[in-house]
Amino acid sequence: MSLPDREAILAFVRQTPSAVGKREIARAFGLKGEARDALRTLLREMEEDGLLATGPGRTFHKAGGLPRVTVLTVVSSEGPRIIAVPEKWDGNGAPPRVAVATGGGRGGRSVVGAGGRRERFEAGDRLLTRIEGDPPKYLGTVIKRLARGHAMLLGVVRKDEKGALVLRPVDKRERKVWPVHHGSDVTPGELVRAELKGSGARAAAHITERMGDPFSGATLSSIAIAAKGIPEAFPPGVEDDAERIGAGGLGPREDWTDIPFITIDPADARDHDDAVWAEPADGPDGKPGGWTLLVAIADVSWYVRPGSALDRSAFDRGNSVYFPDQVVPMLPEALSNGACSLKAGADKAVLAARISVSNDGELEGFTFHRARIRIAENLAYESAQAIIDGRQQSALKTPVLEPLWGCWKALSSGRAKRGPLELELPEKRVVLDAEGKVVGVVIRERLDAHRVVEDMMIAANVAAAKALESKKAPVMYRCHETPGREKLTSLKDYLDTLGVSFALGQVITPAIFNSVLERTKDRPDHPEISEAVLRSQTQAYYAPRNTGHFGLALLSYGHFTSPIRRYADVCVHRALVSAFKLGEGGLPDGAEQRFAPIGEHISFTERRAMEAERETLDRYIARHLAATIGQVVRARISGVQAFGFFATVDGIGGDGLVPVSALGAERFRFDEQGRYLEGVESATRYAQGQKLDLKLEEADPVTGSLRFSIPGVDAAERPRFRRDGSAGRRGGTAQKAGHTAEQKRGGPPPGVKRGRK
Repeated sequence: MSLPDREAILAFVRQTPSAVGKREIARAFGLKGEARDALRTLLREMEEDGLLATGPGRTFHKAGGLPRVTVLTVVSSEGPRIIAVPEKWDGNGAPPRVAVATGGGRGGRSVVGAGGRRERFEAGDRLLTRIEGDPPKYLGTVIKRLARGHAMLLGVVRKDEKGALVLRPVDKRERKVWPVHHGSDVTPGELVRAELKGSGARAAAHITERMGDPFSGATLSSIAIAAKGIPEAFPPGVEDDAERIGAGGLGPREDWTDIPFITIDPADARDHDDAVWAEPADGPDGKPGGWTLLVAIADVSWYVRPGSALDRSAFDRGNSVYFPDQVVPMLPEALSNGACSLKAGADKAVLAARISVSNDGELEGFTFHRARIRIAENLAYESAQAIIDGRQQSALKTPVLEPLWGCWKALSSGRAKRGPLELELPEKRVVLDAEGKVVGVVIRERLDAHRVVEDMMIAANVAAAKALESKKAPVMYRCHETPGREKLTSLKDYLDTLGVSFALGQVITPAIFNSVLERTKDRPDHPEISEAVLRSQTQAYYAPRNTGHFGLALLSYGHFTSPIRRYADVCVHRALVSAFKLGEGGLPDGAEQRFAPIGEHISFTERRAMEAERETLDRYIARHLAATIGQVVRARISGVQAFGFFATVDGIGGDGLVPVSALGAERFRFDEQGRYLEGVESATRYAQGQKLDLKLEEADPVTGSLRFSIPGVDAAERPRFRRDGSAGRRGGTAQKAGHTAEQKRGGPPPGVKRGRK
């Protein structure tokens, strides 16, 4: 039997639930004799290329993932879940968190181990575990408990009420603080890594690495960078390589320096990787026949060659990460903010798409070129909008901006016919002063200028994917699949409680969701409905197998327009250079076989960046709100669970918990479909989307968490909690928290238990 290709081996390793070695692979593919020797060589090459990693006993697993059988260390046994991390981790980023399968015991902290015995675990316990799933969602089943080891923690050192040093984990899901070992050399406020040694009341955090005070300077993002394992420092020599390569020539390319390209970006943009220009096109009869659109993108493939140290570093990072206080770039500054950034007044190297756009927005043809351009001006979105509206004078208005807007109106017509998901949620931006303090949280204004650039970038991305398909070349697709039945059913159940129709049993298209959004746009709960629609969508990812882009209603879509900050775009650029024979810097031999693992890796780094950015935003908001602890704020309920509800401060953001224990002596039941808590005696209801006044009890910049209470509810009247999460009553009358009779919905059905639906 012939030797399997790399993709077949990766698929076999990924899909086999037990440990896989060379023997199992050879047996599965029927390899004997010389073929086994060739397999050994192939597996070694796959290790060297970063596709496979070895585990215990020379077993194989997908690089960047966990072996099917591995040793985990428990880091959290608080609440309903047991969370563990791998004892050894050589992958990219922070070690993955693994949910350990429980047997549903009281409190969720017991696990059914081998032989059916129920065991209880604490932080620091070591477990030999069978792993299922793929990153980032792993599930571990315990095979047996091993001799106790040391759990690793990342946290900030604080003083407790007695003056003793404690370690507060940076993960907001970890509510427990750990005493710092008395021999540790550390001061309050420092971000540290620590080993958790001992058990029970004797467990203590032994400091292993001091990482400085994340609150003393202008960068609060250092917490997320450390927690997520985001590479911050470039490997030795990489920045020097970038300086040298960036100072080199632009190479042979077409001269387009007479075309007045412009860039349109946020006012605070750190780099410029896309430029645009358009002009009317004449039809066969000499009459206006649509538009010629040029989208010029920084030619990163010219500077970053496959297999170089620069390339390996860019792949490892996967993408740039943008924080309020800094950027962790994918490429060194000499390239990202220097040679590759399309700044006005200097000749720049670009890979450009020339696209023919019909009057009704169809892409009628496209070609790709390596060119030299000179940017006429770097504009902010607000400036471009002011110029086109006549509120700001500029010589660029008639020759440059008006044709761009004309081309965009044609693309908008095509977009309307296509019917993509029209889901626009407000984007928050934290404004900092020179000392890193929050001076405001603002919503980015949505302008036509944003839509102009977005629709032109979408057109270029579609052109890139279709051009590569025409050459039967590999494509790194941006995939967004149709929502699954379970999420759709959950959305329907929620909308039913609001009296909003959502019919299943039909072909699911973005237009169905758009109809819901349009019918509810004037309702006060429209933000919650929009968020529910967003949660019903699948997560986008990168892969060489095309599954289409549901949200954009496109059959073929690849990212081409941001190679400075996304490695996916670098892959597409190289494929275009090779397919259209545009010179050096194309794909190396055998690159197509590496596209699948590359796609998995950069999908992971994208999720890592999104989590880090979101958590840092929460930390800055918590830091901003810390000055208002004890005050009453206006908030909106953003989520409801059996244990309480989450609320977001109006106009600022930041999610905080109002536990059921803060609702008074009243017993509450949870309605999962309706997403509300309802008082058993009073029928007082706390529902998703509801606005109310809350007292801010806690704002913790370490974790980014907030905690609220209901104004006027006496702590003495709050119920005690049983271990199953239900509330026992201390006495006192039911608290109605200022709610009116109109908010009551009648009594509960007979037999409803506390804290349960």
